[in-house]
Amino acid sequence: MSLHAPQKSRGGIARVFKAFRYSRQGLQQAVAHEAAFRQELALCALLLVAVPFVATSAWQALALVAVMLLVLVVELINSAVEALADALSTEMHPLLGRAKDLGSAAVLLSLTLAGATWAVALWERLR
Repeated sequence: MSLHAPQKSRGGIARVFKAFRYSRQGLQQAVAHEAAFRQELALCALLLVAVPFVATSAWQALALVAVMLLVLVVELINSAVEALADALSTEMHPLLGRAKDLGSAAVLLSLTLAGATWAVALWERLR
């Protein structure tokens, strides 16, 4: 009995290149098929331009960029959960619905954190 799944690579430099390719494909799929990801990506692009004008320190700039990336990461995970739930069944199921709702709640919390972080940075810049 093998301890490794057959679809898993064993390692080496080829694994790194394959992982990068799969990650790139995942980002392309998110842009192509996920409206929320596209909207958040557009917002992040706009905010990224504003970072040098808002941040009062390198640490604050890092925090502003980090919360934007956090929102994108959580949206990707939420999209993965939704895609998996939809692949499992097209019928309504309470556990699949709960999984989707929990993913959505995670996105909401990440957006709340991002908004609060940006509000504090703006407050410090403007006072």
